[in-house]
Amino acid sequence: MRILMIGDVVGRPGRKAVREVLPALLQEHRPDLVIANGENAAGGNGITPDTAGELFASGIDILTMGNHVWDKREALTLLEEEERIIRPANYPPGTPGRGYNLFEVKEGLKVGVINLSGRVFLPPLECPFRLGRQLAEELRAETRVIIVDFHAEATSEKVALGWHLDGLVSAVVGTHTHIQTADARVLPGGTAYITDVGMTGPRDSVLGVKTEIIVHKFLTQLPARFEIAGGVIQLEGVILDIDPSTGRAAGIQRVQHYCNP
Repeated sequence: MRILMIGDVVGRPGRKAVREVLPALLQEHRPDLVIANGENAAGGNGITPDTAGELFASGIDILTMGNHVWDKREALTLLEEEERIIRPANYPPGTPGRGYNLFEVKEGLKVGVINLSGRVFLPPLECPFRLGRQLAEELRAETRVIIVDFHAEATSEKVALGWHLDGLVSAVVGTHTHIQTADARVLPGGTAYITDVGMTGPRDSVLGVKTEIIVHKFLTQLPARFEIAGGVIQLEGVILDIDPSTGRAAGIQRVQHYCNP
């Protein structure tokens, strides 16, 4: 089977890229499932019912989240009601929403999706290594095809989790840092891995934000109000080819496309 994972969708430009580029990707690659990280979908921070609905209508099947999941008040209710949105599983018990789920795709085949948050330079949540392994083992009773979105800052933490879960899940894909990395590969145990799938949003920016704002912030160390950049829009992600009977990845291919603003 084939799964398309799209990198962090940033604001209106990112949603436009999904709307305009995804149909061609669906036709070219014929994925059985499309997952996207949507934690920046609403104005660059958080998600709302309207932005989630727009992404689902554009062809996204599942949305994963990250540290900005609670930036919009509406998310508290949205994540309780919408099973297609997954927030990091290592938030404390009682947190709204769910951190993993099973989704049925073609011919009754199920895919497990786990969302985890890193702890290096991010809030000190429950250990993603222990929890990730526990959840993967639980999901393997239902399916061998398991995708992990690891929303983390440190490359070392991402690589370490990839090795920790190698052979137990089909893929560990990194999000959060918005820069697509060149290390896509299949690990020895059959787990596809990439440190960061990239960003879907304005190309000529600093992680989606206007360059002049971020440069000025670094120069002055003064607080600044972030604004989403304009210009050429990119869509980045990966194509995952997986043997549904074993859950082992047969390949991982980076995707990068552009469209006009």
